[in-house]
Amino acid sequence: MPNFAYIIKDAKGARIEGMLKAETLDMAEDKLAKEGNTIISVKAAAEGAFKGKLSLFDKVMLAIYKFRTGVSLKSLVFFTRQLSTMFSAGLTIEKAISDLEKEEKSKKFAKVLRKLSDDIRKGYSLSEAMQQHPGVFNPLYIALVTAGEVSGTLHTVLDELADYLEKMEDTRRKVYSALAYPIFIVIFLCFVVWGMFYYIIPMFADVYANFHADLPAPTTLAINISHFITNNVFMFIVIVLLVIFTFFLINLTDKGRYVFDSIKLKIPVIGKVISNSIMSKFSRTFSILMAAGVPIMDTMELTENVVQNAVIESAVRKARVMVKEGYGVANAFRRTGMFPPTLLQMIATGEETGDMDKLLSKAAEFYEKLVDSVIDRLTSLIEPLLIIFMAVIVGSIIVVIYLPIFDLGEAMSQGLR
Repeated sequence: MPNFAYIIKDAKGARIEGMLKAETLDMAEDKLAKEGNTIISVKAAAEGAFKGKLSLFDKVMLAIYKFRTGVSLKSLVFFTRQLSTMFSAGLTIEKAISDLEKEEKSKKFAKVLRKLSDDIRKGYSLSEAMQQHPGVFNPLYIALVTAGEVSGTLHTVLDELADYLEKMEDTRRKVYSALAYPIFIVIFLCFVVWGMFYYIIPMFADVYANFHADLPAPTTLAINISHFITNNVFMFIVIVLLVIFTFFLINLTDKGRYVFDSIKLKIPVIGKVISNSIMSKFSRTFSILMAAGVPIMDTMELTENVVQNAVIESAVRKARVMVKEGYGVANAFRRTGMFPPTLLQMIATGEETGDMDKLLSKAAEFYEKLVDSVIDRLTSLIEPLLIIFMAVIVGSIIVVIYLPIFDLGEAMSQGLR
């Protein structure tokens, strides 16, 4: 006899999660309803958000597939908002998606919507149709739609999901805006340095060669690097591409991604922005899943897959195991040592009062404000710091190039004495 995971509210309004055995889903629902409970969700216990680990090859193919089929978060937000509005107005899901497909400007997304409409017409539910497009709809999106279908509140869930995606897009935009200028300066600096090694240093090298004099070690090293770059342009480009591809592959492995994500969190100032952004996403995701009636274990699985940082994912995974063993949610997260006291206090209070979704929503707003304040300070400091950094790099190369001239000038002044 299969097991079914359920979430209900008893006569006193208390939220209760548990498991029961029944022949079918309908029988499980009938059994819970006869006891005078309000059913939030019931589903087969075997269902879950996380389906197992993928091999490196599978991860590469999945990354390529998502790049090829994925759509922008902005498009997904608009689609979700419009679908919620049209469904609330009385249109069927199939009709609403069909109308949105006709108005969609992106051919890639329009193709996805056309397939969704066709699958729903064939008898698939919305969540089942969306599962065929993992590059567009992530497990979190599908889980929330499923919860809305089971509880009969799909229009409400879609509206909340649109709000959630808008907030995620806003937070991501703020983080990207804070990182865009430093990344631009670093890329620009790389081109400047490459130009100096490819064009400037060879000219000085020809001049110094005519003197047949011994050059300082730093200048000799710079000239040797310049010769390598100018004589092996194609090989240099291949090496750069191989390095980028190697980092891409390493980032797909569990250990490599964990190391990279650990470094990101330790970067001065920027690491704080990333950390607060992750806590905001974690809180917002946990909140909307709990509000939609997703079971706590599935909520933790889905949140683990959404935070997009291997260090925090590992902490959530450990906490999930501890909750399964009987620990309280707040205590489990506290024992990982990766979550800030403010968030832990919010979770603990939510456990006691039964309003974890509301308190985590407030926690998300708190961390969003922290991201804003850090970005405001960062933008005022980052420009002069980057200018200094760029001046030091370029200035050091110039000094290395001119070292022989400085030595020659000093020798001539000593000779005149």
